[in-house]
Amino acid sequence: MANLKEVRNRITSVNNTMQITSAMKMVSASKLRRAQDAITRMRPYAVKLQEILQGLSSGMDTSENAYGRTGEVNNILIVAVTSNRGLCGGFNSQIIKRVHTMIASDYRDKNVTVLTFGKKAEDAFRKTSYFIKGTLLPRHTNEIFDNLDYDHAAAAAKKIMDAFADKQFDKVILVYNTFKNAATQIVTEEQFLPVVPIESTETSSTNNDYIFEPSQAEIVHDLIPKSLKTQLYKVLLDSFAGEHGARMTAMHKATDNATEMVKELKLTYNKARQAAITTEILEIVGGAEALNG
Repeated sequence: MANLKEVRNRITSVNNTMQITSAMKMVSASKLRRAQDAITRMRPYAVKLQEILQGLSSGMDTSENAYGRTGEVNNILIVAVTSNRGLCGGFNSQIIKRVHTMIASDYRDKNVTVLTFGKKAEDAFRKTSYFIKGTLLPRHTNEIFDNLDYDHAAAAAKKIMDAFADKQFDKVILVYNTFKNAATQIVTEEQFLPVVPIESTETSSTNNDYIFEPSQAEIVHDLIPKSLKTQLYKVLLDSFAGEHGARMTAMHKATDNATEMVKELKLTYNKARQAAITTEILEIVGGAEALNG
């Protein structure tokens, strides 16, 4: 059985760790509220804008647009979105694992480039052959989470769009965690470019119900860049909210585990202390009997 000093030191260490995890949980909970409000307000707008774009694009020849070209797909850009910090469970490892799976299976015979948002993804892919090759791609993308707003996201999206328009890439895929709730984040693959319109059906009456001013083609041409920038901003907000939700959950579990560990250590300490007292009593009684003898 461990001596009393070792157990006391262990109890002190676990208590200190528990205070840290509890504080981190409270900080993440506070940040989660703001991040959740942001993505909750943003998501309906982004989804509706995407629906409008797809509806207007249906029946049109998107190959005339730089962001809607079609053809053979050889060069793939995977945009991996993680966090800058750890201690958030499997939040980052799930994204990194999914990107590796996509490279090994889905795009095994393709020329793949990985653009990262977040230090954890950058650390995972920095030394690989997939790390940023495109000359027009954004740099220092990790800093975007320090001041996450639409302007910074739009600037990054514009560079990705320029690289695609310059034909450096034939397809751009976003891989990120979709925020569902504080305990659940869903790994999502989403095509960013080229823009794929929904297929027109017999029930689609876009051309019959509306008169466009300016023309439908001009509206689509102006709407596509705005929709793409909004799409990337929504992805970053989703990931940001998911990060704080994952960290809050992980720190909550860590705090609970530390509490249980302290209880077990205190029980061990009391047993060791009782054993030491019993040993001392036996030694005193034995010594007294020896003197009487």
